[in-house]
Amino acid sequence: MKVTASLRVVVIDGGYDSYTTEEKILSPYGVQLEVRPCDRDPKRVLAAVKEADAVLVRESPVGADAMDRMPRCRAIVRYGIGVDNIDLEAARARRIYVANVPDYGAEEVSDHALALLLAVVRRIASRDRAVRAGAWNLSRSQKMYRVAGRTLGLVGYGRIARSFERKMRGIGTSRVLAYDPFAEPGAGVEMVALEELFREADFISVHAPLLPQNRHLISARCISLMKPTAVIVNTARGALIDEAALAAALRSERILGAGLDVYESEPPAPDNPLFGLDNVVLSDHTGWYSEESVAELQQKAAEELARVLGGLAPKNWLNRWDS
Repeated sequence: MKVTASLRVVVIDGGYDSYTTEEKILSPYGVQLEVRPCDRDPKRVLAAVKEADAVLVRESPVGADAMDRMPRCRAIVRYGIGVDNIDLEAARARRIYVANVPDYGAEEVSDHALALLLAVVRRIASRDRAVRAGAWNLSRSQKMYRVAGRTLGLVGYGRIARSFERKMRGIGTSRVLAYDPFAEPGAGVEMVALEELFREADFISVHAPLLPQNRHLISARCISLMKPTAVIVNTARGALIDEAALAAALRSERILGAGLDVYESEPPAPDNPLFGLDNVVLSDHTGWYSEESVAELQQKAAEELARVLGGLAPKNWLNRWDS
């Protein structure tokens, strides 16, 4: 393998304690790794990626204008699964590989979805606040319902959804519905239309990718079909749900509750209407995280880039073109 001196690889989002894993994997290719956190700012991205040979990215946007600043770019690799922040068509037109890491963090995200669901169903957050304020014996003041024997609905049926399904079956889910136009059903899973899922499910967990055509997939209409005792959890992408419609349903107690790790705009604004509601449990897009998942993610992202620098296509190539 011929090594080209000083290939410039730019990491445009911070958040990791060190990048020694990437440096070790990429050093045989003559890579000069630069960490230039852009904090989702498109203008900072344009400055950071200029003349880059490759980009490693988490949340910041990489559009056609950024790609025009790096005519030698070979690859854009996403630290994670969703690539809604990368213009796949623009990258395809420029023959820039786009890859992600779809096979990490399934246990962490499904654990987090389960934790959010149980926190909502068992009123953990509101009871914590009440007890700290001196309240006691609150059992009948906020109704709770048994988890076992109820129906689970999965919006999206990929790795994470299947991991979540396994855990929910372990605590007694009796029926599993799934909506996913692209997936084959698992054993004992009923593939149904989206509106049927929202009518029938007691617990709904969202695990779909965000695509241009499915923004607000979970619309006001879908939310209106939910049972009054139903709970919805989202650990995928915030824009899959009409957040205003969900907030309205929660405020009126039209549904029992929600557990959200993701939002239409991140971080959410201080005046987000969800913040004033007791029947929603919120976290900071942290479902993917564990110390083990971070190590796995950094390694696998760097390995994808190494494949490209070594003259191969990435394993998880997302914007394929005809050779």
